[in-house]
Amino acid sequence: MTILGLGVIAMGLFSAEKLPTRVWDMPTAYPADNYQTETAQLFADSVNDCVDGEIRIVIHAGGSLFKGDEIKRAVETGQVPIGERLLSVHSNDNQMFAVDSVPFVASSFESAEALWDISGPALERVLNEQGLTLLYSVIWPPQGIYFVDAVEDTSEIRGMKFRSYNATTARIAELAGMIPVQIEAAEMNQALATGVVRSFMASGSSGYDAKVWEHVNYYYDVKAWLPRNSVIANSRELSQLSGAAQQCIRDSASLAAASGAKRAMFMTDWYIEQLRGNGMNVIQPGKKFAQQLSEIGATLADEWANQTGREGKQILEKFNERMQGGEQ
Repeated sequence: MTILGLGVIAMGLFSAEKLPTRVWDMPTAYPADNYQTETAQLFADSVNDCVDGEIRIVIHAGGSLFKGDEIKRAVETGQVPIGERLLSVHSNDNQMFAVDSVPFVASSFESAEALWDISGPALERVLNEQGLTLLYSVIWPPQGIYFVDAVEDTSEIRGMKFRSYNATTARIAELAGMIPVQIEAAEMNQALATGVVRSFMASGSSGYDAKVWEHVNYYYDVKAWLPRNSVIANSRELSQLSGAAQQCIRDSASLAAASGAKRAMFMTDWYIEQLRGNGMNVIQPGKKFAQQLSEIGATLADEWANQTGREGKQILEKFNERMQGGEQ
């Protein structure tokens, strides 16, 4: 056989073989057994089963690959093609990222989903301008406030170190007279154990993950807002996949979003019961403290609307119209 003939056969054999699978490392900030990470794993498994070996998504939980505050930048710069992040922590980059964390605007699952429906297009536009594609988002349970001791008035917490995780929680601390300290979820337990913080705002989920009953005694179930974790992809990396693989990712994202929403609603009461079962006092704020929190929320809502300009004000107006109209 001629050299040319051997070359043709070799080319045919090479083309028949699949190209090596590309690994898509996917960092997340929360533990592997947190329902947000479990939802991300469901998404990854669905994609891996669907894409016929074109890519393989590998989850790196608990900030093991990149710390929480590094994930979004890592996806933007292509260090990883995909990641999960609480976007509200990046509101200093663009205030639209804080839309799910405006206090006491949307404090139920129904109203939070309505706010997401209205604000989603604006958020996607901001991400697209940064070279990112929003794949799906999963809601957290309502945010409450954890304290070592009972609180009846904000005068009792002035000067207290308060764990903040985004600009909203830092501003709440300032308005209440506390000192905000930036702490990632993975560092929460150590921060409480060493006295770096004595109070924080989070869902029952974060309290359960960090076993906060070892350090704090009270959880005020104020339902301030329901933040969201979002899975984002580097748009350029995504566009380089085949059309079939991109469709697999979109379908898997829809599956994960639906599953995550159901898990969030189911887990909300479960987390609260775990806090109670481990000796924590789960209570509602007294009248005076509740009024003070309400005033702080109103201030923050006005500030967010002013910072986001016409677009933010329109989002809140549409949201209020929908809620007043009875749409849930």
